[in-house]
Amino acid sequence: MATPAIADDGTDLSPVGTPAAETIALENTLAELPETEGGDFTVTRCDNPYKQWYEITSKKAYHVPSLWNGTKFKDGPGGTMVVKVEKAGKISAEVSGGVEAEAGAVIAKAKVKVDAKIGAEISVSVGHEYRRDIARGKYGHLQYGSWGYQVTWAKYATSTDRCGKTKLKSGSAKLPTNETGWRYWETSS
Repeated sequence: MATPAIADDGTDLSPVGTPAAETIALENTLAELPETEGGDFTVTRCDNPYKQWYEITSKKAYHVPSLWNGTKFKDGPGGTMVVKVEKAGKISAEVSGGVEAEAGAVIAKAKVKVDAKIGAEISVSVGHEYRRDIARGKYGHLQYGSWGYQVTWAKYATSTDRCGKTKLKSGSAKLPTNETGWRYWETSS
C-alpha cells in the first residue's frame, strides 16, 4: 500500500474520501496531545510526526432547511396544514471559518466521526406530502429540509516541539444527511 503524499505544509494530498484506518489511528493519538500556545522554543523534542488534521469538537442534531420556494409554509390560526414538495432541489452543507478545500476535509471527518450519511449536497425530489393539525388559536409552520447535524470543527498541527498540538483555525458547519422531511412548530402569531 502506498503512503499518501504530504504537501510541504503537512496537508494530506491523498484522494478525498474515507481516511485510511492508520491515518485515523494516528490522528486519534495526536488529538490526545495537550494544546500548546504558539512560539514554544523548548529544547525537548518528542517523536510525534509533524501532521495537520481536523477534529469535530462538538455535534448536535440540526434540521438543515431547504432554501428554495415552496418548502416553507405558515398557516392558521387553527385548522389543518397539508403541504407537498412541488419543486426538486438540493440542500448543501454550509461550512464557516475556512476555505472551500477545508469544507471537504470537515465533511469527510464528520462522515467518519459523526454519521456516515452526511454529504456535501443532498438531492430532494418532488412529492413528499405532510398533513398536520394546528392547535386552536395557533399558527403552524412547516419547513422542509434534511435531518442533519450542526458541528464545530478545529484544524490542528503538531506543535514545533512535537510534544503537543496547536490550533490553526476553527469554525462551524451545518451538514445535511440523506434523511429528509418536514419540521413543524407553532407560534402565537
